[in-house]
Amino acid sequence: MTARRGTTPRRSATPSLFDGGDAEGAREAFPGLTLRDAAPGETAETALSVGDLTQTAKAILEGSFPPLWIRGEVSNFTAHRNGHWYFSLKDATASIACVVWARDTRGIPAMPDEGMQVMAHGQLSVYAARGQMQFMVRALEAEGEGLWRKAFEQTRLRLEKDGLLDPARKKPIPRFPQRVAVITSPDGAALHDIRSVIERRNPSVDLVIIPAAVQGETAPASLVAAIELVSRWRGADVVIIGRGGGSREDLWAFNDEQVARAIAACPLPTISAVGHEVDVTIADLVADLRAATPSAAAEAAVPVLDDIVVGLAELRRVMTAGVERRAVNARRELRRFAGDLSIRARRNVERRRARVQEVAGRLDALSPLNTLARGYAVARDTNGHALGSAAAFAAGQAFTLVLRDGQVDATVDHVHPGAAPTARGAAR
Repeated sequence: MTARRGTTPRRSATPSLFDGGDAEGAREAFPGLTLRDAAPGETAETALSVGDLTQTAKAILEGSFPPLWIRGEVSNFTAHRNGHWYFSLKDATASIACVVWARDTRGIPAMPDEGMQVMAHGQLSVYAARGQMQFMVRALEAEGEGLWRKAFEQTRLRLEKDGLLDPARKKPIPRFPQRVAVITSPDGAALHDIRSVIERRNPSVDLVIIPAAVQGETAPASLVAAIELVSRWRGADVVIIGRGGGSREDLWAFNDEQVARAIAACPLPTISAVGHEVDVTIADLVADLRAATPSAAAEAAVPVLDDIVVGLAELRRVMTAGVERRAVNARRELRRFAGDLSIRARRNVERRRARVQEVAGRLDALSPLNTLARGYAVARDTNGHALGSAAAFAAGQAFTLVLRDGQVDATVDHVHPGAAPTARGAAR
């Protein structure tokens, strides 16, 4: 449509190539173009460059269509090394090229699968370099929980492969903590609930707040930094990390893989308390204990002081009774051991006495005195040494003859070697 001379032309928000009479609008759309009577592209002299055409088409298309949602099936998906995603959305009658710029992929939980039915939110535009219409996607959702569930499972499997979900690696929660660290938003309802529960159950427990963002793009990095801070500090007995309820997108920071690995690496016992009872996050799976709510986490971390006092009194009673039973049993055992020891001592004495008597009998059988009792005598020199052979005697030698009932001093008259001993001596 061309405006007639002498009339007021229609002005649109986006310059049109067909507003032939609107010279001012044409100059704004194409700086440097000299216009006489013809609109841009209306004649060979005013022909447009391809770049001008595609840029104008881009401006017109983007100005005509506000950001909107479209539905279709993913086809020909490609993740480029520069971070951009390229694919087509199609239905039974048509197909349109789509692109997700790298800066927008961070807001999408996972890459869509081939053939997945999705809803895409974005802006209809033109890729000016090729003159191709495309849909610039800024948000992507699958039917049901498709993309979110896929991202959740991919993260879970990677952590499980590394052993971070193994129950054997989980640390026990201390029964009587003196200081509890809480990683959450300082302005959230979760902190209020945790503080109220701890103050009601045991006001003597110290509460240390480690502030962190709990939703949005900055939340994962903020949570990781807070966890690493409390890990270096190590001044708490247990750490509660979490937030109150919210949408799936609000809670998604607690499904971040880096947050999960930071929780697993924390040297202190951790309790995850994210959302409500029905909400289960990756942080819940990695933490040493999962609590259904922040209030439940505080209850799991801090016992009731009155219960501790009652428990200590009961423990004292049980210990006292136990000590008394041990003392009674010990006295009974001591008496039994004393009786056994006495019996064993008597038996041992009897065995030793029998042994001594046996040895004494043997010694008595071998004793020279026993030989003397049978009528034999023993000759000894003046030094008391026994004279056992004829060669030990000499004529005139004095010796003593030991008998069964006494001894006789004698002297040697004659020595007869080789003959039967017939010593004769005279008593002095």
